[in-house]
Amino acid sequence: MATKSFDMAKRNKADEFYTQWVDIEKEVQAYLEFNPDVFRDKTVLCPCDDPYESNFFKYFALRFNDLGLKKLIATCYIGSPVSSSQLTLFNDEPDDDKTTRVPHKIEITGVEGYNKDSANDLADVEWLLANKKNVLTRLEGDGDFRSDEIKALRDEADFIITNPPFSLFREFMAWITEAQKQFLVISNMNAITYKEIFPLIKDNRMWMGLAFGRSFQGFIVPKSYPLSGSEARIDEQGNRIVSTNNTIWLTNIDHGRRHQPLQLMTMEKNLKFNKHKEIRGKGSYDKYDNYDAIEVPFTDAIPSDYDGVMGVPISFLHKYCPEQFEIIKFRKGNDDKDLSINGKCPYFRILIKNKR
Repeated sequence: MATKSFDMAKRNKADEFYTQWVDIEKEVQAYLEFNPDVFRDKTVLCPCDDPYESNFFKYFALRFNDLGLKKLIATCYIGSPVSSSQLTLFNDEPDDDKTTRVPHKIEITGVEGYNKDSANDLADVEWLLANKKNVLTRLEGDGDFRSDEIKALRDEADFIITNPPFSLFREFMAWITEAQKQFLVISNMNAITYKEIFPLIKDNRMWMGLAFGRSFQGFIVPKSYPLSGSEARIDEQGNRIVSTNNTIWLTNIDHGRRHQPLQLMTMEKNLKFNKHKEIRGKGSYDKYDNYDAIEVPFTDAIPSDYDGVMGVPISFLHKYCPEQFEIIKFRKGNDDKDLSINGKCPYFRILIKNKR
């Protein structure tokens, strides 16, 4: 059943988004600025990453010495659909049929003599595999992250970093949290609303990373994926790129931005000067029918001097400072129904309270 489910996810186009190097580098740098030794002497596992195509693998492999890594492990379920001209990994794999490629893993334990001025391409991977300290091997099973074989690698790792298949996101996050590992993963914004995810955010066991929405440079997609909309393009290397406005990082690795308090105005000033017409000029903030809290539809309209509970949009979590606010609950009123104002329900709200 697990294999069948994984096959279905593989065919789901939402699972065929591949992260660009620039987005990985920008995000990881935020954690290094907060703690330069965060990855030193640690093992990083990328469990959804073909070494020939994954920029997660390439980034951590080619920055292995700079980060002070102990080991990097990447595993692959099957060949990726992104490219039709990658190299075969083993001698008995036909060049013209990528679907027959066997699952594999690569373990990097040393990077010596690397020319940092070279491009991040297949030649880099070939160079890494030529190093006697690094090993490419077949996996015994199918590469499913839920298999005992990949679980053993998870248990060995200190960090799990990847862009997981979104159709299996709930299972993937449960797989990480049951092992109590540190992680950095790409997600859809709506994942915050999942019953398996929000309690972890409320308990300060998970939070949003640095990049959010349009700050991502976009994702590489297969040749079969349609390019539509103003944000779709083909880059200089011929990669097909699409951008989304609801992409986030989820992590439990600390970074400096999450400790920066929001700069807020008083309730009186918001009602007079806030840039949003839904707030400016009103005599007071709306209140919910089924919970003693005010409705704050924009993060920059949160009043600095209100001591009660406030309902804010889920995008607030990108600015959330745990030293400034307490998260009370999500979405529901006292009657266990969606929060409502005059009988109408706004989009999902997070109930918070100022800690001042």
